This record gives sequence, structure tokens and C-alpha cells, in this order.
Amino acid sequence: MRKVKMLVLSALIAGTLSAPIQVAGATPPSEDKNSSETFRVYVEANNKTTKSTLKDQYNARWELTENGFSTNMNQKQFEALQKNKNVTVTKVDIVTLDTDVRASEFEALAGEYPTQQVPWGIKAIYNNSNLTTTSGGQGINIAVLDSGVNTSHYDLVNTVEQCKDFTGSTPLVNGSCTDGNGHGTHVAGTALADGGSDKAGIYGVAPEADLWAYKVLGSDGSGYSDDIAAAIQHTADQAVATGTKTVINMSLGSSVSNSLITNAVNYAYGKGVLIVAAAGNSGPAQGSIGYPGALVNAIAVAALENRQQNGTYRVADFSSRGYNSTDGDYVIQQGDIEISSPGASIYSTWNNGGYNTISGTSMATPHVAGLAAKVWAQNPTWSNTQLRTNLQSRAKEVDIKGGIGASTGDDYASGFGFARVQ
Repeated sequence: MRKVKMLVLSALIAGTLSAPIQVAGATPPSEDKNSSETFRVYVEANNKTTKSTLKDQYNARWELTENGFSTNMNQKQFEALQKNKNVTVTKVDIVTLDTDVRASEFEALAGEYPTQQVPWGIKAIYNNSNLTTTSGGQGINIAVLDSGVNTSHYDLVNTVEQCKDFTGSTPLVNGSCTDGNGHGTHVAGTALADGGSDKAGIYGVAPEADLWAYKVLGSDGSGYSDDIAAAIQHTADQAVATGTKTVINMSLGSSVSNSLITNAVNYAYGKGVLIVAAAGNSGPAQGSIGYPGALVNAIAVAALENRQQNGTYRVADFSSRGYNSTDGDYVIQQGDIEISSPGASIYSTWNNGGYNTISGTSMATPHVAGLAAKVWAQNPTWSNTQLRTNLQSRAKEVDIKGGIGASTGDDYASGFGFARVQ
């Protein structure tokens, strides 16, 4: 029996904990060209021979293209390599989490029961206000690419199949995915928390799904685009190797497109993986959707609030928007919102072993990832594109008309609508 204690958390806005991530250029290197300070770069050679020669000189981290690899080097090495006509060398983006808002309320600590077993978002996506438990997702993997996951959490420990760290000095560490931030653990709980062994814990959308916890961001909420791209490719390769259906959840994003991540998303989608990504927290201005959510091969998810407007749930003001020029076409183009889901004041698992409430499109995304796993488990012969079409059809059945930019039909705020279990 778990004890019951309570901890008061003050309301705060934290720059390292949010939903989507925002790319900032790599930290400028020291002006001292003899400095030993290093930074991450991507080296693209024009042939395999040049690549092989350079790999002998530098410690390759990830080989994400046929003739390229990422590595660390100092400013002097970087400038020398820029003079090589057979090579293109660019600095790898550093990414950091955007702001989120944590609720001011009592939260449970490690070893305590949650104050909510089935949070409002789970009830909403199941369309059942009296819901006491959830089910589904068996045989489907949900790969959470985030700040890591507390895989020992009471409500997650039974779901864990893989735990890997892509951020360390050793590029890929199996069996390690420590979450010093909380964000990734929160996301995982919404997608597939199973209530724990005594079924008195919290529930996610698809508790029978398998968790692949892939750490791509550090405890401070920052990381590198090559690590994220490598994790996306690895997920796809693992899905193929194991012959299993896999959904990638990326509750992260940047304001600009990144070629490494874009190519990785396209690769994974081509391998049959479904990619679900946060739209971003830069709304309500048009054209504010972040990447990779803005990519055509990723499902961009908007955040709904737990309040009604015009007879439907309301799209949160912070939720990023697409362009009204594409309203009504029911066609996904780059920069479009596709599906809406609960994302405001979401209660879920936390990295201290307890629970926390935070808001953002990061919180909306795992609702959709969990739904995708649940539906796919019921239709295991479907391809990722067939599954995506079904999710779109479900969204059309629940039109969202509340919030800035939301209107009847396909719109730039809510997309096709709110995809639900039933």
C-alpha cells in the first residue's frame, strides 16, 4: 500500500520544462583559435574516400548520411576543415525546451497515490466522463523521444521494453534513459501509464503498449539535432528488425526546419513508423507551427483546454497555428495542424516517482500517440498511412469550433478536429 503525502508546488513558468523545443544556433566558440573548447558539427564529404580519411582524424558520433558524420571539434579545426574543397562542415543546432506552465496545486510524491487516476484528457479522448480505467495498445511500441523517462515509476515500470540514451559521450547507451527534467516521464504517462501493479495508479491512453524510452535531451532540456535524428532512425530500424508496429512521440520542436531531423522523419515514415509531434506553444499567430510537427510526414497536434466554447472544446491560445489560406481543404501540407487533443492542465507521471500538472502541445501529443497505438492494435494489418487516414476520419467526427481561428470543418487552429477512441 502506497502512503499518501502531499506537496504544494508553486505556480511557475519554467524555461526548461515545456512542450516543444526551440532551436537556437550553436553556442559561439571561443575567439581564441587555439582554444580546446569544442562544439558539435556535421561533416559532409563529397566521396567515401574523403569521408573515410576524415573519420580517421575525428571521432565520428553519428553517420546520418552516406558520406557524412557528426563529431566534435574546436574552432581551429573547424576553420581548417572549411578550407577543404571536398568537404562541407556545418555547426549542429543546439535545441532547448520552450516554456511551459506548471499548475499551482497539491501534487503527489513518490510512493503516493495520484489525486486523479483518469485525468480529464484521458476521459475526453475516450468520450467517457465516468471512465475509471483504460485499455489497449497491445503489441504496439510507443517511442518517446524526450528528456528520458523514469522507468522505475510505479505506473510505467511494467510498460518498459527499451531504455536508451542518445545524449552521452558514448553516443548510444542501452539500459539508460534517466530523466532529470520530468517532461519525458510526464509524456510517457499520458501515452501508456498502466495504473501500476495494484491498479491504483494513473492511467494513460494505451496501457498495454510497450514503451521505448529514448533520451535525446539533457536534464536542462537542451540537446543536439543529430542526437534526435539518430534516435528517429534507430526507432525505425528497431521497428523493422523486431517486425513490430511503432509510433514515435516527439513532444519537441524548433522554429526552423533542420535537415538532419527532416531526413530522419522521412526515413522513419518510409519504414512504416507513424510520427506524432507537438505543434508548438507559439500561438495564436498564424504560421507558428514548429518542426518536425510542420513536416508533411508528421502529425502536428494542437492543444485543447478543458472548457467549452461554441459547443466544443477550445483550442488553447498558446497552441501554435497553421495558415488560414489552407482552411477547408482537408489536405495536409507543410505547416498544417492535423489533429487536436487535450493539452492544458494535464496531470501525469513525474520523474520524482509522483505526479505533476503541466500544459503545452507537448501534453496533447501523447494523447494522440496513445490513441494511434490503441487503434493500431485493433487493426494490426494496417500500414502507418492507413492508420493516419483513420485518425483523420475520427478527428472529422468531432469538429472543434472553440478558440482563436477555430471554425467549422478543417481550420488552421484545430485541424481536422479532435480524434477520439469513440
